Amino acid sequence: MASIALALPDAYEEDAWTGVRWRVRSRTFAHVLVAQEGYTSAYREMTGVTEPTTVLTFRSSGDELLAMVHAGPPFYQPPWSPTVVGMVLDGDTDWDEVAEQLTESYRFCALQRLRHQLGR
Repeated sequence: MASIALALPDAYEEDAWTGVRWRVRSRTFAHVLVAQEGYTSAYREMTGVTEPTTVLTFRSSGDELLAMVHAGPPFYQPPWSPTVVGMVLDGDTDWDEVAEQLTESYRFCALQRLRHQLGR
């Protein structure tokens, strides 16, 4: 996942309060963490799942956001932001989907000049 995020213009990786996040300028466009006992986790609170679960959060909007939120697992929407979607990462993860969502989240957060570098 890091290789996907870091391939985007001016993206960088840093440790977060738990897990790792990827940012462009000062805006987080992706965050991966293990939802586990001892750490606050919207995923654990929403689902009641107690075993450690790797989750990715990213930004989305419009019809894409609505589609993911209504699709259910592996997607969920944390209650703390109307533009953030969570996704469980496991053995069934579609990594092409992850790449697409990270790129769109980056577009959501990046300056126009950086978005233009991606083309369409």
